[in-house]
Amino acid sequence: MNPEQSANKSPAASDAAVQERALEDVKQDVLKRIGKRSPFEDTTRDDVDTVLNNLTSLDSDHWAEQWGKMGAQHELKAEQLALNGAAAQEIADAHFRAFNYYRIGRYPVTSTPGKMAAYRHALRNFLKAARCFDQPLEVVEIPFEGKKVVGYLQVPRSVARPPLIMHWGGVDGWKEDRQRNSRALHRAGFATFTMDMPGTGENPLRYADPGAERTFSAAIDHLIARDDVDGTRIGVWGGSFGGYWAAKLAYIEAERIKAAVNHGGGVHYGFQETWLRPALTRTASQYLLGPASLLDARSYVMGVSTLDELLAIAPTLSLREQGLLERPSVPLLLVNGKKDDQQPIDDLYLMLEYGNPKAARVYPEGGHMGRSRGTGDAQIAEGIITWLQSRLAT
Repeated sequence: MNPEQSANKSPAASDAAVQERALEDVKQDVLKRIGKRSPFEDTTRDDVDTVLNNLTSLDSDHWAEQWGKMGAQHELKAEQLALNGAAAQEIADAHFRAFNYYRIGRYPVTSTPGKMAAYRHALRNFLKAARCFDQPLEVVEIPFEGKKVVGYLQVPRSVARPPLIMHWGGVDGWKEDRQRNSRALHRAGFATFTMDMPGTGENPLRYADPGAERTFSAAIDHLIARDDVDGTRIGVWGGSFGGYWAAKLAYIEAERIKAAVNHGGGVHYGFQETWLRPALTRTASQYLLGPASLLDARSYVMGVSTLDELLAIAPTLSLREQGLLERPSVPLLLVNGKKDDQQPIDDLYLMLEYGNPKAARVYPEGGHMGRSRGTGDAQIAEGIITWLQSRLAT
């Protein structure tokens, strides 16, 4: 899959009984997320107010169009700054602002032509902004079965052959969206490699493709052969729906990685109909655009078109049914909120019952990925990074 492939609206969100959030509820949620939560961490109130005033529905292409207009304004400003001979950092900052609004336009997935267009614009502006990142960003293209795996490598200038963390997000948090965690990891002395999980961004496979984890293995092949990072000290960190892949790699790549973090991902119960049907039709209230949007997003990354198709294929992903949970794993940290309505906390407890001992952090008042009113993404990430430091120190 790549930005040039056609995008067709997934009909999954139109399944009977799937609930959508009201437009005004979404607008209020957006305002609460400004500067704090994905995908609005790097937005301003004035810009967001302008978009929300023109947002008249949650139609996917209308959403993409309105946020894209704000992205276009900042991209035009960046181009004007370049024509006027402005400093490179000022130009890059404008491109990064443009990226953020285009990114919101493609959120959560590129399931329509408008959202695919927004994604192409987001990619273009991200790469222009990356020219002035504190840590240089290298676009790595790894040959893969006639296609390619694309990732972003950043190696801190101040550390010789540092340990490296591969990290990725879930259905809506793609490799361009991981800079906050990358910067925190750089400050801790890690190099970083961000990539898209199967079914998202530029990953060539879908989430439900048999053996889709081999895209991560291809990246590991490349990274262990480099001389600017320590290929003997690689950790992996998957967030949200992407936490599943970090958990899986903890078993199948136990000889080549040193630690893994499953941050909010399911491994068995989260793929069963008893959890998925209510979550994707009613109860995923914490998801920005509601259960209908989450169903649309997961259907897209899975490569299916309806809720029934998703329910049929999802159980095949269970790590318990694949026999992996009983096998030895690398040190594995499990993190989530006890009140998560997008992934069942029971999957975290299930992993503790199998194989070698594991570390866990359960936030008792936390929702998805542990977030709560008093506990934000940065605080949770700090705990994860401290654990990774302890595991990859030597």
